[in-house]
Amino acid sequence: MTSPYPTLSTAYLPSTLYMAHLCRYGEAAIEMWETFPKQTFRNRAVIATGNGPQVLTVPVVRTHGNHTLTRDIGISYQEPWNVRHWRAIVSAYNAAPYFLYYRDELEAILMRRYERLADLNEALTGYLVRIMKMDCTLSRTEEFVPPADGDPRVEVTAKHPRTDWHFPPYSQVFDTLYGFQPNVSAIDLLFNAGPEAKKYLPTP
Repeated sequence: MTSPYPTLSTAYLPSTLYMAHLCRYGEAAIEMWETFPKQTFRNRAVIATGNGPQVLTVPVVRTHGNHTLTRDIGISYQEPWNVRHWRAIVSAYNAAPYFLYYRDELEAILMRRYERLADLNEALTGYLVRIMKMDCTLSRTEEFVPPADGDPRVEVTAKHPRTDWHFPPYSQVFDTLYGFQPNVSAIDLLFNAGPEAKKYLPTP
């Protein structure tokens, strides 16, 4: 059965553009039945650090090789990637005005061990939706439907990021060094703008 809602790919620490789509539609289905692609925001996020943009990547386990569906993608904990990610986040945002208000719950989510990537991403996205006070309902797809023109799965991509949306600037920790860095992980917006974060989401 096809979902009646717009469809988005699962995303790790989703970008501001991703969160803008959720806010725009109010309801979204997360794609579970695609063959998991490499080098995408599904298991990668970008944060703004003192050394410029830094990519955080969750190591995944493809239980069926290259034919593994997103719903079956596991997470490898052979290396403490979540500890490293948290240390990078603390280093990048410890001086952000709202970091202390939101750090504990985010750290708890990252330190919890998840068997599946989709479950980790769902917890993180749900956290951002709730903290940013977005009226949005998320579900999971029940079958695969190929993306069409204008599909959010095409618009929210790591390889070909959108440039025709307006990204309202907000104060960032290292903006005096690098200027405003748009469309990084939405935790950047949350830690820097706090309760006002939602109003800085990008618009078409």
